[in-house]
Amino acid sequence: MRQQTPCFCFILSTIITGSLLMSWDMKVSLVVTVPRGEDAVLSCSFTHPRQRDYSGKITVKWLARESSALPFFSCSVTNHSAEEAGDCSGSGLRYSLKGDPRRGELSLLIRQVHEADNGTYFCRVELEGWRSYFQKVTHLYVTAKPQILSLSVVETSSGSDGATQRLQCEAEGHPLPTVSWLSASRRLSGSQVHTSQLSPFRLVSSVPYREEDVFTCRVESRLGGAERRYPPGNALLISLTVCGLIVLLLLLSAGFVFYRRSRARAESSPVRENTAAAAADSSPIYGNADVVEIHRLQRSDSPAEGDVERQLVYCAVGLNVQHTCLKTSTQHQEATAVVYSPVNLQQ
Repeated sequence: MRQQTPCFCFILSTIITGSLLMSWDMKVSLVVTVPRGEDAVLSCSFTHPRQRDYSGKITVKWLARESSALPFFSCSVTNHSAEEAGDCSGSGLRYSLKGDPRRGELSLLIRQVHEADNGTYFCRVELEGWRSYFQKVTHLYVTAKPQILSLSVVETSSGSDGATQRLQCEAEGHPLPTVSWLSASRRLSGSQVHTSQLSPFRLVSSVPYREEDVFTCRVESRLGGAERRYPPGNALLISLTVCGLIVLLLLLSAGFVFYRRSRARAESSPVRENTAAAAADSSPIYGNADVVEIHRLQRSDSPAEGDVERQLVYCAVGLNVQHTCLKTSTQHQEATAVVYSPVNLQQ
């Protein structure tokens, strides 16, 4: 009977611990896919049997690569308190929690993910006074569109194909893109193409190269594709030349239009001046009385005929379109707004 007591206690303890563990619940996203350079959120949430009356600390830990690794992110907050999350969140941190652990939110925010962030992560939560913890695994998959990093000729020792130069194309992308070579000068066999992976995101491929060869390196994946030609084509130069010619033609057209308009203005100006001068010469009206007086003295020496005498007549023009003519031989009265004109009178 004494030997059965320890066994009974062990069984009872196992049942109680198992029931407590079964009351734990944690949910995570199995795979999170994010393009390189954007923010990633690894979702994680939990509940525990003492959620309502627990007043101790909640410690959140995130681990990478292995479940036994040291956490790269850890923070704690007291449950049922109004204090801020403290080191669990922050706008300037690369790693922070997206949520409040007091509400069971343990999601991790990673800002501007890159290639090194790709891999396996573990979400872990620990409660104060509990000997065990609870964790689950999630995966972050960082994607990158294919792109060619370099395309150049490298010197190599003479291989089986006898080539001392190879055209090398280095590309990257995630998932890794496939590389294909295009040439209008000659065909390539599969043994002439050498392709190797440098990292999970990068690879390099090369083919034998001769001076007269023209190759195009093309990389493709489900996210897109890219290609580059060697030697570099003159398509860019042609485009720039065409654009330059178009701009030059527009400038010449604008200059020609401006020249024609300026010339038209210059030709019309003398015509207007000659017209004004002719009108001034043909007008019998004098601008002032002095000119009229000189004109009178020059023509009043002696009458050409016996009873004909030239006399000066002043005609005042008013705004009411009425004319008043005054006859005088020697004197006249000057008034404002008076127009003078010589008139021949016969007595």
